[in-house]
Amino acid sequence: MHVVLINGSHRHNSQSSRVARYLEPRLALLDPGITTDIIDLTDNPLPLWDESMWQTGSALLNQWAPYAKRLQNADALVVISPEWSGMVPAGLKNFFLYCSVRDIGHKPGLIVTVSASRGGSYPINELRTSSYKNTMLCYIPEHLIVRDVQKIFVGDTPANDDDKYIRGRADFSLRVLLAYAKALKPVRESGIVFDKAYPNGM
Repeated sequence: MHVVLINGSHRHNSQSSRVARYLEPRLALLDPGITTDIIDLTDNPLPLWDESMWQTGSALLNQWAPYAKRLQNADALVVISPEWSGMVPAGLKNFFLYCSVRDIGHKPGLIVTVSASRGGSYPINELRTSSYKNTMLCYIPEHLIVRDVQKIFVGDTPANDDDKYIRGRADFSLRVLLAYAKALKPVRESGIVFDKAYPNGM
């Protein structure tokens, strides 16, 4: 099974990137057969989406192709988003405009949000509302909020009770994600969910 983690922060040395690097090896510990890949949006590498993506051989389509291939190989996704002014970063929203049902459709996704203080809930609502319709990404009911992130996932042992709790919750969330990944694979393989007459959500 292959899991792709997406660091949705544009910033260099971001806390979201650090959280991704913590979660990635946890997956292998939970299941030694897991392989992983991190797609990092540091520096916002993709230009703003436009309709030229629909044209064969367009510059945007060519630029997206390596990302699409990495996503198509995934059985599950971990979407890591900081909360910037109560919102998902623009680059992560732009990333989902590029994604298609062929890339991430009917694959489970775990939302992980990051906050320097006690926030982190708004991006969960935003991602669940606005990033699944045409991509057909299936966010699982479980999610993870990493609050006071500078104090969390630092070092090999928990720094305090909050750190201990969130480490345990992270492992639980990843186990749930992997269970959904196993369950949804036969759904995709059935072909019933990929109907040319209904390529987009309502």
